Amino acid sequence: MAHHYSGPDFSFPHGDPRVDHTDLFAFPAPEASSRSVFVIDVHPSFGINPPGPTTKEPFAPEAVYDLRIDTDGDGVADVAFRTRFSQTDGALSATVRRAEGSDAAGMGDDGDVVVQNAPVSTGADAQVTENGQYRFFAGWRSDPFFFDAEGVLNDFQLTGNDFFADKDVCSIALELPNDALGASGSVALWHRILVPGDNGGGAWIQADRGAKPSQSVFFSPGDEKAAYLAGEPASDLRFVGSFAHVLEHSGGYSPDDAKRVAETLLPDVLSYDPAQPAAYPDNGRRLTDDVASHFLTLFTNGKVTDTGVRAHSDLLDEFPYVGPPHGSYDS
Repeated sequence: MAHHYSGPDFSFPHGDPRVDHTDLFAFPAPEASSRSVFVIDVHPSFGINPPGPTTKEPFAPEAVYDLRIDTDGDGVADVAFRTRFSQTDGALSATVRRAEGSDAAGMGDDGDVVVQNAPVSTGADAQVTENGQYRFFAGWRSDPFFFDAEGVLNDFQLTGNDFFADKDVCSIALELPNDALGASGSVALWHRILVPGDNGGGAWIQADRGAKPSQSVFFSPGDEKAAYLAGEPASDLRFVGSFAHVLEHSGGYSPDDAKRVAETLLPDVLSYDPAQPAAYPDNGRRLTDDVASHFLTLFTNGKVTDTGVRAHSDLLDEFPYVGPPHGSYDS
């Protein structure tokens, strides 16, 4: 289910929905080919384990929401855009920093400020902040992910119902010039969420991460899930064996074919070339891409090729592109 509910047994990482990474989108800005749009979704509004509505607070002020960009293919971030939230008189605002080099590769919230004091939206109207060449939004939105979750979890007895059609999510949208990516061609993207370590002292723990949809939910076995969520793409090949094992059982692949498919899924990064049209899985991901059908085709070895649900109709034609939320989250 994209990356929704990536904690143990379809729960939230660290038991906190605000630090549950759900989806990453990347596509050229429709109105300017020299610019790109990134949408990071976190915090599903409805839990599965336990079921029911989550908190109205959209983001965790103690967390770092970190978009990571690898420009040379080594699985290590060369550029990072880090969003942190602060609360004043009950209202959240966001600051975004851009880091390069060793600062981008490390843990923390260092970097040069590119957006500051951007208001967080809790209602239907999207409050967009512009600063120089950057455009930013953060707040509650309609979840753009479409998926027959009930059917897939019931041994692929598809219902044609989209579990996420009336669900909300918290979006971080960032539009920026392509040269801010740190490379003139293709880059590799992923998103992670950091939270303070239990022992304090300025240490950070990676609560969740993701790029390609559904991988941590369906592929990471219980004894490896924590290592996967806390890992980096540079070390993802250690999971090829466990991914292949899942594919043998889910799709009836031979061991050799399962290993081959697993190697296409790792490292867990989203390839993106801003000079080319976006379409998952080859280049970036649009809000309308049917990633669920693509994933299930691989997962079941072609036994299931279409979930029967389609992209949501409430997407916007302008930034931040994700539609207004279904619920009310004003305090």
